[in-house]
Amino acid sequence: MLRLLLLASLLLPAAAQERIGAVQVRVSTDRSDWLYQPGQPVRFRIIAIQDGHPLEGAKVSYRIGPEMVAPTIEQTAALPPEGLVVDAGTLNEPGFLRCIATVEHNGKVYRGLATAAFQPERIQPTQIDPPDFDAFWAEGKAALAKIPLDAKITPLPEYGNAAAACYHVDLQNVGTGAGVSRFYGVLCEPKAPGKYPALLSVPGAGVRPYRGLAEIAAQGVITFQVGIHGIPVTLDPSVYDSLRAGALASYNTYGLDHRDRYYYRRVYLGCVRANDFLVSLPNWDGATLAVTGGSQGGALSIVTAALDPRVKGLAAYYPALSDVTGYLHNRAGGWPHMFRAPDGPLSHRAPEKIETSRYYDVVNFARRVKVPGLYSWGFNDETCPPTSMYSAYNVIPGPKKLLLALETGHNTVPEQVARVLSWIDDFLKSGATKH
Repeated sequence: MLRLLLLASLLLPAAAQERIGAVQVRVSTDRSDWLYQPGQPVRFRIIAIQDGHPLEGAKVSYRIGPEMVAPTIEQTAALPPEGLVVDAGTLNEPGFLRCIATVEHNGKVYRGLATAAFQPERIQPTQIDPPDFDAFWAEGKAALAKIPLDAKITPLPEYGNAAAACYHVDLQNVGTGAGVSRFYGVLCEPKAPGKYPALLSVPGAGVRPYRGLAEIAAQGVITFQVGIHGIPVTLDPSVYDSLRAGALASYNTYGLDHRDRYYYRRVYLGCVRANDFLVSLPNWDGATLAVTGGSQGGALSIVTAALDPRVKGLAAYYPALSDVTGYLHNRAGGWPHMFRAPDGPLSHRAPEKIETSRYYDVVNFARRVKVPGLYSWGFNDETCPPTSMYSAYNVIPGPKKLLLALETGHNTVPEQVARVLSWIDDFLKSGATKH
């Protein structure tokens, strides 16, 4: 009897087995380099797979148009196993054409996208360069220089390692208006005696603690990883959670109605103050200082390199705050997209706010970057649209190199990070003369 039951169980139809697994929606261009000339047609291919095989019986909804603006094509269609090829039209000027596809399966929506580029190297910014831009920031730096560094350094033995020591650093910085604030970060230094290059690490958007870059410091580099919000960076995580949901929820538009009160004035000058601290260290080599970061940190890397001649090089991932006025010209603008909404409570299209943006847009700092830089992003970024990033990159007069990870959005892949870190290490160890 037992043998008969076992045999019967083996003969149960496969349909009795339940299958579950994530669905992937993949969208690709019909050119492997994703590059087109204006007027050339684009065809996107959409496929959905589960467990490595085509998803049966699916429907796909897709939207096609210039990135971050209203689509010109919206359709829903059956998705055959071999995928669906759709004609996307073209662009007649430099820019990006994007296809976003969604598939619903078992009550969940899955999404994929691809972005075709049309002569991105010819994209030019919409942002205006104010005639008194340099005078405004020279005045800000002069005000900063009058404030003593007043560095307070506290050891963080649990943050270090066998070859690097770490410290919480508290510096004096400009405040809003004529006030004084503080600027915080984690310093990590090689323990071995000697003179070392320095790297300033500036943060992406958000409110969070930091632990420093002890692993890089252990390789012979002084590192200083900073926060921007004027609060210590080693507090309990619950403090940052509360601030993120409350007092600092929309910090990126605070004070946007006046150039002297905008939130980023204290931030941009705080990055210069961080460099004041780095170059004051007795174990700095006296020559080599670089800055790096991603998103907001990519923006701050460009800003710091433009404001501070002591910076000799930078590496920036997907820089935010670039050509934020793009939306005023019916094209993508940079994070934080303050001008995307034409009206309503999320709109910031007041003349005084647009005017303030001219003094803080990364485009206008990029025009002034003369030191070598490595820049890296992907075409599928929806947080920092590539149109906005190319608007800044294309006006940089200094030596520059662009490392593309085409399919990435607002993220990195290990190969990309390895290349950027290798560039930074080579730059710091060999000095600016080789780049």
